[in-house]
Amino acid sequence: MNDIKRIVRRSGSSFFWCMRFLPKAQRMAMYTIYAFCRHIDDIVDGDDLAMAEKLQLLRAWKDEIDNIYDRKLPSTEIGRKIYKNCMRFKLPKEEFTKLIDALSMDVPNPLQAPSLDVLHKYCRGVAGAPGNLSLRIFGCKDELLIENLSVSMGNALQLTNILRDVKEDAMSNRLYLPKEFLESAGISSTLPEEVLVDKNLAKARGALAELVKKEFVRTDELLTQLDKSALRPVRAMNAIYRKYFEIMDERGWEVISPKPHLSKLQKLTIAAKAYFAKV
Repeated sequence: MNDIKRIVRRSGSSFFWCMRFLPKAQRMAMYTIYAFCRHIDDIVDGDDLAMAEKLQLLRAWKDEIDNIYDRKLPSTEIGRKIYKNCMRFKLPKEEFTKLIDALSMDVPNPLQAPSLDVLHKYCRGVAGAPGNLSLRIFGCKDELLIENLSVSMGNALQLTNILRDVKEDAMSNRLYLPKEFLESAGISSTLPEEVLVDKNLAKARGALAELVKKEFVRTDELLTQLDKSALRPVRAMNAIYRKYFEIMDERGWEVISPKPHLSKLQKLTIAAKAYFAKV
């Protein structure tokens, strides 16, 4: 097992179980994209890194992406893997940049109750950019479809993560619930530890959940436009995140702990059922 695959599998991500059915070239490209995303996220979240070092590393990664697209020798192992595994799929440079910029929104200060506009920008980068890259690796050529689906599915998946991780995020001094929804729920504070124990938190989470439902519906509509080869892995990832959302929706938005959990077998079963379902 190579290092890239090991990073993905060790993370316990749903991503691994959705991508393992792909042909090797696509699978390794997807594992590389995930490893890149994970590495940038680890820089932002790294408790052992000083803020100046985080900013320096994020800037260095923009330089590394420049090197890759200027056909210069990448200076990092992941950079060399991106060059080797991903460039054959003609991936746009700006999507890598959007990802770095969006994750960088948590430095030097973590996001706390962003506006809906800022939240959508964040989701477009941290989830939409990987989705945009993934659709190209899967073989989708329709630029409008790539953009629309990466936005709707990226929103659905990332907002599901936000709903699922609200307690964990608050413990890291982060709060991704949008300010508009907090105010509508009667929550005046934007401090994560105060919002977490507010009696109206369920209302704010429920409002965000309604937005997620609309994004899942829109995603389903757009998926009908994908051809079979591109549809299957996207549908598998969508199915796993929808299951997480359904667990939370069914138990009620006042429940923030424990986080919904799916075992490896459950993830694999859901992914395989969605992947191999008739188109």
